[in-house]
Amino acid sequence: MLPLSLLNAAQNKPMLVELKNGETFNGHLVNCDNFMNITLREVYQTSAEGDKFWKLRECYIRGSTIKYLRVPDTLLDAVKEEQNRAREAGRSARGAHVSGAGQRGRGAPQRGRGMVRGGGPARGGRGRGRGM
Repeated sequence: MLPLSLLNAAQNKPMLVELKNGETFNGHLVNCDNFMNITLREVYQTSAEGDKFWKLRECYIRGSTIKYLRVPDTLLDAVKEEQNRAREAGRSARGAHVSGAGQRGRGAPQRGRGMVRGGGPARGGRGRGRGM
């Protein structure tokens, strides 16, 4: 499971974010980007020592400072199921094309660059060369 797909699915869901310096943020995910920078709303911030608390309306956290994220288990299960469904749909669509008469597959005689209608190699091939 890709972390960014999980974060995109977690929008408007509660999450806990711990930073590398030990501070924690509990809030609802508003937005995230490809660098894992996130915006939270209705945030409770806790100091690294755990003795100070702040309530913030909204905060922005740079992705490179994040140690880990914790999201609800139900969200993890839902994203896994969605990815499995997408994978199965992709498998059923692959290889659906069946080669018919007149189409070139692996066994058909080649035509194109470097070949002549008779099936043999052409003389030259690149540029004008020496047409012997």
